[in-house]
Amino acid sequence: MTNNASQAMHSPFEHCLGIIRQASVEILLLLGVHVAEGKEPRWFMEQLDQARLNLGGWSVVAKKLHINDAQLSQFMLHLRHLQQYVPQYDSGKDVSENQLLAALRFVASLEQLRQRQPLLTYQTDIDAGNQDAQIQARRQLRAIELTLKALISQVWPDRHQLNSYLKLHFGADRLRRWLKLSEGQDALSAMLFSELALMVVDKKSFARHYSAFFKDASALTLFVEPRTTLRMFLEDCRQARNGIIAGQPLSSVQLSLLDCQFRQITRSVQRAFNEKRTRINPASFMASDEGVVEKFWEEAREKDALAGGDNQEIGESIEPPHKRQQRTAEEREQLISGVLWGAVGTMVLAILVGAFWLFSSPPPSAAPVQRDEVMQDDARLEAPSARETMSRMGITWDPFNMRSAIDRNDTRVTALFLQGGMNWQLAWTEQAFSAGNADVLQLLLRYPSLMDEVKPLPTLPDVAEPRHAERSVADVAA
Repeated sequence: MTNNASQAMHSPFEHCLGIIRQASVEILLLLGVHVAEGKEPRWFMEQLDQARLNLGGWSVVAKKLHINDAQLSQFMLHLRHLQQYVPQYDSGKDVSENQLLAALRFVASLEQLRQRQPLLTYQTDIDAGNQDAQIQARRQLRAIELTLKALISQVWPDRHQLNSYLKLHFGADRLRRWLKLSEGQDALSAMLFSELALMVVDKKSFARHYSAFFKDASALTLFVEPRTTLRMFLEDCRQARNGIIAGQPLSSVQLSLLDCQFRQITRSVQRAFNEKRTRINPASFMASDEGVVEKFWEEAREKDALAGGDNQEIGESIEPPHKRQQRTAEEREQLISGVLWGAVGTMVLAILVGAFWLFSSPPPSAAPVQRDEVMQDDARLEAPSARETMSRMGITWDPFNMRSAIDRNDTRVTALFLQGGMNWQLAWTEQAFSAGNADVLQLLLRYPSLMDEVKPLPTLPDVAEPRHAERSVADVAA
């Protein structure tokens, strides 16, 4: 960097440091830390950390500043980045472009903070902006967007291959929307600024296709890696572009920051054009007529209205629509807990329903008599015969076995003989009669047709007890 360029940066850089010192006093006073005057960025960071300790945490600090935790993190990140580039500054020292960029980005954060917290009254104007600076800013933002489109078109000259790439990485729905809103089936003409920027700064795409355009060692070194620096600068451009579409003039801080970032973004591409390594000429986009520029912004406002605004922050890489974001440990724990409680609830509900059904259902009705008879008949048909049952019991079909069963009052075996059709004689009942075995005698009387006697005996033979000599079998059974 020449001495003239360094000297040209002295005034805006020192003015930024003055704004930071004034703002730090007001911010610390709002947080309960009283200081006489502001100092360098490192001192400001230490005082903010002390305010955190006094208030009990960063969330309380964010609440007092009327910002959320993410905005406070972004604010502290800009301050830390400035502290790394300007640990200590003495007036009159040489100033690098990266130091000026870091200071301008933090002053822009201070400006956003003042807009959210009305108790802060510090001023953030770098210089008195005029209408020419606003026109120049619109030209610069247009040139940056056209440069991105030209880079993508050079990498993807075939429109069918470009559409296949967009369909794979952004999804078929977004591609159809772009083609529907495009001019001449050119998807790039319908894409938002953040979508165009994401195609260039995507990790894989930048390394494979675009890194050769940004190899200038004097540009895009604020965050060490050119891709990260380019992404941060394009994100600042997106916010400035949204302000212009909304009809809001850019502040002097935004104008100065955009001017520095425009030079950094286009410098490498312009050098590649001068060396005939590309046909893309960013300077030609800046030389367009005023009518062409105005038409560009009118179409940009229409496209922004149809899309609902360009509010998506430029990410690190393209995430395909089918790729689900990985859950955090807390989300996984909540999911498992929800599944377990759902299973418990389902089980309890099933038990309650089962109990209600058991108590409310009527007792089973008796089956029809006809069906019972049929089932009994079927059971009899399927049951073994009396002779088969006796054979399984090891008893042969013999009259002596039947008489022995009568003598020992075995009604089961006697019944099997009778069911099988074995005839019996009155003489076989002598012992049963004398012993008073009424069960077997009653059983025999149920089968009178099986009694095998030529004629009935008038009296039974004498037995051990004479008082039973004249009793008949029927009397005993009775």
